[in-house]
Amino acid sequence: MSAGVADPRERRDWLRLARTDGVGPATFSYLITRFGSARSALEALPDLARRGGRDAPLRIPSVAEAEAEIAAGESLHAELLISADPGFPALLHAIDPPPPVLWARGNVDLLNQPCVAMVGARIASASGQRFGRELAGALGQAGWVVVSGMARGIDSAAHQGALATGTVAVLAGGVNDIYPPENLALYERIIAEGCVVSERPVGHSARAKDFPRRNRIISGLSRGVIVVEAELRSGSLITARLAGEQGREVFAVPGSPADPRARGPNDLLRQGAVLVEEADDVLRVLSDLPPIESDDHAASRASPMSVAEPDTSDLGAMLESLLSPSPAPLDHLARATGAPLPAVMAALTELSLAGRAELMPGGLAARA
Repeated sequence: MSAGVADPRERRDWLRLARTDGVGPATFSYLITRFGSARSALEALPDLARRGGRDAPLRIPSVAEAEAEIAAGESLHAELLISADPGFPALLHAIDPPPPVLWARGNVDLLNQPCVAMVGARIASASGQRFGRELAGALGQAGWVVVSGMARGIDSAAHQGALATGTVAVLAGGVNDIYPPENLALYERIIAEGCVVSERPVGHSARAKDFPRRNRIISGLSRGVIVVEAELRSGSLITARLAGEQGREVFAVPGSPADPRARGPNDLLRQGAVLVEEADDVLRVLSDLPPIESDDHAASRASPMSVAEPDTSDLGAMLESLLSPSPAPLDHLARATGAPLPAVMAALTELSLAGRAELMPGGLAARA
């Protein structure tokens, strides 16, 4: 892996690019690969947005705004990790694409230790919370860092059980956004004994759309995700789905059919999840998993793509007509338009910056 980005100005511009309207992780990854640096990508953004059909000026954070966020993080003794850093969590490099930036408070070294996630119902049963605490404690004693989202119920129980051995809380808001408020004491203990991370700006209050992004990081940091209690329509099942898409193992704790909170795990078991009744059920599977190969994203971003400037003059309108709210794979869009994939990606990036399309993880695009 490369030495990362040491230049403070480029790190600041990396943050500015990550915070620009219309630049999600997929768009960010493409821009860095295409232009070779955050600074060059920022210079190109206004023209790209105009070509995508944007009328209003693109909202790009100023140097002062980025420096203010960096200062706010430093005041919390938080560390800014960018995805080109050697210390960036290795497993997150293997997801497509990784989050461009993370803020971390506490023991950052835990992010590169073997991790397993545990998620579940916010309104969890007493027995479910007890099982979660005991399972997290046993996994911690076996050398695994337990990752969760610091929500009520199973998340809190997982953190509590693993405090003595190492736990990571991934927040949907900023790294200092304590939600729910009654978890303040738990938050402070995790900072002291574990690690708290977030990809959102310092001071950002969590909104509904932030939770799926948070869930993607929970699963991305982990070799597997354990679901203890969850109803059929829940964020925990979103995390399990993301884990499957990322090539992670999915575990589920069975429950009584009379309890709605058991329907999620029981359904996962029908789909092939690993049944968990004790820690050994998890440890047996984790011990047999091969290493996850991580692309060297940092190295691939060292120089711009050596390709001709794609002609997107007519392609953008054609792609926009093909897009719907349901995500479509990029290779399907390339076949439908007859255009090469690099040109499709360039045109979709322009539409994304114009607010007319959304580039999504996993090589998907949808109408914005």
